[in-house]
Amino acid sequence: MINFPNAKINIGLNITEKRNDGYHNIASIFYPIAWRDALEVTHSETFSFKSTGLEIPGKTDNNLIIKAYQLIQPYLSTKKELSIHLQKVIPMGAGLGGGSADGAFALKLFNQFLKLGLSDELLQQLAAQLGSDCPFFIQNKAVFCSDRGIKFKDISLDLSSNYIVVVNPKIHISTAEAYSVIEPSTPANAILDLIKQPIEDWKSTIHNDFELPLTQKYPVIGEIKAALYNSGAVYAAMTGSGSTVYGLFKEALDLKETFKDYTVWKGKML
Repeated sequence: MINFPNAKINIGLNITEKRNDGYHNIASIFYPIAWRDALEVTHSETFSFKSTGLEIPGKTDNNLIIKAYQLIQPYLSTKKELSIHLQKVIPMGAGLGGGSADGAFALKLFNQFLKLGLSDELLQQLAAQLGSDCPFFIQNKAVFCSDRGIKFKDISLDLSSNYIVVVNPKIHISTAEAYSVIEPSTPANAILDLIKQPIEDWKSTIHNDFELPLTQKYPVIGEIKAALYNSGAVYAAMTGSGSTVYGLFKEALDLKETFKDYTVWKGKML
């Protein structure tokens, strides 16, 4: 059985306060996009995990797919040996939530493949144990996200008439590095209100708190954003904790030549 973990973008990202547990509270709009990995599971005599495509840094035991497999063990009547294969396409350390998607989609895949019958609510609880962004990918729809990235509020936001170009400059920015340049603060205007404005107004009102300090450290982020606007984007921004920048467009276009030194993905908005 196979499914296809997809990336997400942040439309606005405010870091509002540092928590006593070391995490940060945020306010952001999460929106899924169709840039996808592929995740396959089959029955096996012994457990195995294989990853192809982009090389994943770190120890295999720390992979969220492995941790997802461990989290579903209490819900099995007998131990199930699985063979898992991930084809990694979404860049890592890029603010696209690719690793979080893999972990959450693994939970959904195990639930379906092993016929566990776990509810979305329970899957979200399990996903929260994997990481802050993971619960979003259980229902995988546009939401307002708060707390440390695990509380969601449904919103009415349909960008399906738009096209997106996503540009990754191949700079890996760890979460720790990104948060080291941030001073948490409460924004003057709430994203939930700003998102109701026409998309053409977002350029001057909706911002990612990571973007300015990380652009100062990595000027290429600002250069990509400017090039997207020069190419006709109605809104462009860095997503997550960087380094990926996306542009929303009214028409489909190919900018691979404009960004020939980078990883570029384009598609229709979901």
